Amino acid sequence: MKFAAVKTAAVKVAIQGELGSFSHEAAERMLPGCVVVPCARSAEVFERLERGSVAAAVIPIENSLAGTVAEHADLLVEREVFIQGEFRLRIVHNVIAAPGVKLGGLRRVLSHPVALDQCRDFFRRHPKIEAVPFYDTAGSVKHVLANHLQDAAGIAGRQAAREYAGKILQAGIEDDKRNFTRFFLIRKSKARPGAKAGAAVPREKPSAASARGHRRLIPPGANKTSIAFKVKNVPGALFKSLSVFALRDISLSKIESRPMRGRPWEYVFYVDFLRGDDEPARNALRHLEEVAEFVKVLGIYLAA
Repeated sequence: MKFAAVKTAAVKVAIQGELGSFSHEAAERMLPGCVVVPCARSAEVFERLERGSVAAAVIPIENSLAGTVAEHADLLVEREVFIQGEFRLRIVHNVIAAPGVKLGGLRRVLSHPVALDQCRDFFRRHPKIEAVPFYDTAGSVKHVLANHLQDAAGIAGRQAAREYAGKILQAGIEDDKRNFTRFFLIRKSKARPGAKAGAAVPREKPSAASARGHRRLIPPGANKTSIAFKVKNVPGALFKSLSVFALRDISLSKIESRPMRGRPWEYVFYVDFLRGDDEPARNALRHLEEVAEFVKVLGIYLAA
C-alpha cells in the first residue's frame, strides 16, 4: 500500500527494533524508498519523531493473535503524534541460520517471546531444540550471524534473512496462518498550548471536535478515526459516551480499555470508528467532549 499524499523518497522513518524486522518491512511497504532508522526502545521512536530527526515512524499497534501492543497505545496518548495511515502485514515466521548450518544440528532457536509463542508446534516437533527468548526477531538473526553460531538460529521474517545474509532452514513455521500485525504510520503533531510532553493525561482538555490543527496530516479519502477518551466516574458514563456514535449510525471497529499510568484503577478507552473528518464524526466528537473527562483524536487516516 502506498500513501499517495505523502512524499516517500528519502523520508527518514523510525522503527522500534533492528533492520530486517517486521516493522522494517511494514515501513518499506507503506513508504517505498524511505530510509529506515532502527531504534532500541519504543520511547526513542517517539522522541526522534518529536525532535524532528525523522519525518515519520511506523509502529506495530496490534497483532491478530497477541492483541494490542500496550506500550505503543500508551505512547500514542502521551506524546504529540498523529496517525496518518495503517497497514496490515501478514506475519510469516522462518527459522534462519548461518549458511551451512543444518536444521538437525540446531540446539537453540532465539526470537522475541511473542514470536516463540506463535511457533509452539515447531518446538513440539523438535523437542531437542530449546526456545530462547531474545529482545527482537530480526535481532536474533543478527546475533546468530554476527557470532557465527553453528548450533543456533533465529526466528524472523524473510527481510531479516536478506538483511543479514542468513539461510532460511524452514519457512512458515507459525502455528496460525491467519497471523497479521496492524501497523500505524505516525507523524509529529502540532503541540497543544499548555500541553506537557510525556504527560499521562492531557493537562488541558484538547479540542477533539475537529482536526483543525491536523488537517494537513489527514490524507485524502481518510475513512477511519482512532481516539482515546476517559469517562467521568458517574453512573452510565460509558453508555453515554458510546451513544454519541450509535445516534449517528457510526460503526465502531474496535474498543478496549487500558489502565492509566500513574492513576491506579482509572482507565482510558481506545476506540476506532469508521468515519473520516466529516460532519457526523465532528458532531459525535463534540458530543463526546460533553460527557467525557477528556478526549484525544489519535489519528484520521485511510483504513487498511
